Amino acid sequence: MRSLHDDFAALVAAGERTDLARATLAIARIGYPDLDPTPSLRRLDGLAAAVRPRLVAGASPATAAAEVAHHLFAELRFRGNRDDYYDPRNSYLNDVLERRTGIPITLSVVMIEVAARLDVRLDGVGFPGHFLVRVAGADPPVLLDPFFGGRPVDDAELLSRYRALGARDAAQVPPEAMETTGTPAILLRMLRNLVHVHLERKDRAHALRAVDLVLVLTPRSADDHRVRGLLYEDLECFGAALDDFRAYLELAPDAPDADRIRERVARLVRVAATIH
Repeated sequence: MRSLHDDFAALVAAGERTDLARATLAIARIGYPDLDPTPSLRRLDGLAAAVRPRLVAGASPATAAAEVAHHLFAELRFRGNRDDYYDPRNSYLNDVLERRTGIPITLSVVMIEVAARLDVRLDGVGFPGHFLVRVAGADPPVLLDPFFGGRPVDDAELLSRYRALGARDAAQVPPEAMETTGTPAILLRMLRNLVHVHLERKDRAHALRAVDLVLVLTPRSADDHRVRGLLYEDLECFGAALDDFRAYLELAPDAPDADRIRERVARLVRVAATIH
């Protein structure tokens, strides 16, 4: 099996044409390095196969999406994990399919992928703090919330959610909060979730694997180079830490902490000299 970094890089090289399910299962190798994606892909196929006989010829996209949601959330009891939201397993698609529980973005991926196998297009919507899906081609527009059973979310609820994020005086949800999120952006959001979860748990090794994949998608992200450098330093991978700190300083030479990072570089150079 290729390294996770190389495998993920090969998958996402297709850009917006990236296979979302396979790339999401590659992300799951952060927690399961030897994961074979085939059983999870077959499980998605099976979920779609159970819905296919129920779809009436000529049914509207919204009706078809409702059938998908009913099967997943009403019959199979896929659900949002409100009891342990920050469990890393909520971000690993193989676990989500096995345990039938996850967070908004992974449950959205399940719904998007099952619908795609039925030739029904659902688009991800990167609403702040809570990922949603939009039924492509529905008129009027239909937004669904997979975390809460795939139920529709109307404009009033969206505005209430947006105001709850701190924009208390907002008269409407800004258009950028409702933009369609392409496959690379979905993967990036999933990975940033995992970086945060593993850093909060002080699990540096898994956080490092996650930020390494972030940098496949955003190779010129100064802050992610800094984060990876700090993780490498903590794990005593001093040469790799030096490379990331130098990349950070090249990309953000005037960053507020640039002088502190230069001090780290100088210290690591001295440490490396004593090792070799």
